[in-house]
Amino acid sequence: MAEMNLPQMWRLRDQRYRLEGAQCLHCGERLFPPKQNCPTCKHEQFKPYVFSGRGEVYSFSTMYHAPRGFEKDLPYTVALVRLAEGPLITAQLIDIDAGEAQIGLQVEMVTRILTDDGDLGAIEYGYKFRPRLGG
Repeated sequence: MAEMNLPQMWRLRDQRYRLEGAQCLHCGERLFPPKQNCPTCKHEQFKPYVFSGRGEVYSFSTMYHAPRGFEKDLPYTVALVRLAEGPLITAQLIDIDAGEAQIGLQVEMVTRILTDDGDLGAIEYGYKFRPRLGG
């Protein structure tokens, strides 16, 4: 398992726990994750923007062979999720059996454990997506 970087975990907490990105003050483009320059208009001024956490599966792949440290999760599905506000993000799908994912599936963000350093180590939380309750 990779060594935890506590300062990085602290800096990324709003992105990982609340899906906080940025909105360009010039053109209104919503970005996740935040960037230094807007890819649409190239401006550098942003305000924080918290995404709704709702979206749909744009594409996906079910993993049957995992990178070291993730073997206990096999099989698992990784998806490109198009957020309701536009950006595409990559995340693990949970609360779904292998083979049940489909393009267009309505999903919602939940906070779950991403990695841990064992019984006495740091636990890193972040976003994953599950099928949206009620459709």
